[in-house]
Amino acid sequence: MIQVAAYCRVSTDKEDQANSFETQQRYFREWIDRNPEWMLQEIYADEGISGTNTKKRTQFNRMIRAAREGKIDLIITKEVSRFARNTVDTLEYTRELRKRGIGVLFLNDNINTMDADGELRLTIMSSIAQNESRMTSDRVKWGQKRCMERGVVFGGSLLGYDVVGGKMKINPEGAKTVRTIFHKYLNERKGSGVIAKELREEGIPSSRGNLKWTAPTVLKILKNEKYCGDLIQQKTYTPDYLSHEKKYNKGQMDFVVLRDHHEPIIDREMWEAVQREMARRNIGDSQKSGHGNRYPLSGKLKCAECGSSFMSRTKKNRSGEPYKIWRCGKATTEGKLHTDAQGNPMGCDVGRQIREDVAMDILKRAVAAVELDREEVIRNLTRIVEGVLKDSRDDGSADLRRLNRELEGEKKKKQRALEEFFDRTITKADFQFMNERCDRKIAQIQEQIVVIEKRRKLDTQTTGVKKDVREAIKSIVKGERDSDDFYGRLLHHMTLHSDGKVEVSLNLLPARWHFVLDGLAEYEAQKAAQNASTVPISVSRPFNSG
Repeated sequence: MIQVAAYCRVSTDKEDQANSFETQQRYFREWIDRNPEWMLQEIYADEGISGTNTKKRTQFNRMIRAAREGKIDLIITKEVSRFARNTVDTLEYTRELRKRGIGVLFLNDNINTMDADGELRLTIMSSIAQNESRMTSDRVKWGQKRCMERGVVFGGSLLGYDVVGGKMKINPEGAKTVRTIFHKYLNERKGSGVIAKELREEGIPSSRGNLKWTAPTVLKILKNEKYCGDLIQQKTYTPDYLSHEKKYNKGQMDFVVLRDHHEPIIDREMWEAVQREMARRNIGDSQKSGHGNRYPLSGKLKCAECGSSFMSRTKKNRSGEPYKIWRCGKATTEGKLHTDAQGNPMGCDVGRQIREDVAMDILKRAVAAVELDREEVIRNLTRIVEGVLKDSRDDGSADLRRLNRELEGEKKKKQRALEEFFDRTITKADFQFMNERCDRKIAQIQEQIVVIEKRRKLDTQTTGVKKDVREAIKSIVKGERDSDDFYGRLLHHMTLHSDGKVEVSLNLLPARWHFVLDGLAEYEAQKAAQNASTVPISVSRPFNSG
């Protein structure tokens, strides 16, 4: 008996009876019953999945595996478009099956891959099917774009809004959480990490109904234009209708921007104030990072228990003077080690923090303990710093040229829309819509151009820096000058253990040096007593940093 498998892709549309599983099942059984030498091996059916690629078609792939295992002698399917709409996939699989002596019979197309002209006819039919799929994809994209322009919302619900029938409806409970987040950030001046921690502690659910609040999640909400009533769509696009792979839209496609599209949760004044505040804090953070002189340890203090980076907090001593401490980021944002309602581990029990001045003192002592040829260090560091300065001098010319091309293109679109309106080929409403869209795009491009030009102006101010690099490094290495930023650049990482052990790894070219301080508490006590020099720091042999 010939073992015959049947393959079909069934529709998820309840009204599409012709392509339902029951209908196709009956169809294939009747065909097999008419052939006494045939025996049904199995009917494989993928539900509502595109035929343009086979990656997500689990039943199709299961059928192919069964064929490779020798369980199938013949495969029947209704037509080429049901088997695959990708010409390459169709030929690849039918050729493999034919080599194994397994034919594929396309019933409606009257094609048997075991026939002499089977592959030629199959190539023609699969090419037609692939082209039909492309045209369908183009029609769907065009229809979606028109729907977007009319204000139909594509995408699922989000915190504070339920998307029903392409419209956004405020969810009161979620909206309350959104307002809380904006209030905490703007009015209480709290950071995204602190807000996430407070939401978890208060048991406030996220949009997914769990308590997995993180700093990036909070920031994403603060940046979302939907909360002030605006709608930006087509943030992603699918360039290839065969792979269906989505990509972020970085200017390849026009965004669909609709102002005052729906009822806002946050008034526009507050939303814009939050955007300005985020920009201000980001500028501040970049100035305070390892590139500035206030945060040379950023990203370099690590927790030995959970591996997360330490976070800084400013405190005041009894006399009111501020000082900075660093603590495990996971312990800071999530608290002590525990499990959440879903059973996921949260927090960290490292129980260790370090004052910034103590960490810098340990770092400087580690650097001082290194016995190297100072002139060699000066040469190496000068070369690295000059190289960094050179590499960072991107004047943005390529971006400016691209943006100017886009700007010119939008101006032409705007002029073309005006001409079509005067020629009466488009309505007044269409003209107004197209004109406003072009204006928004032009404003966005001009804003980007201003940012790049400001950056270029700032870069020109660094042209004289290279002349002073060597002398500055020389004075620091020889101890004539002190710079926390310089020491921060030498630090590869500093790891703190719960038992008080501190490991320091330095980037002193061409090797990396490793140091260990066995007792942080003792070191801090003796430093406070101005006797820290008695605390030994063990030095391991340098190892190749490459």
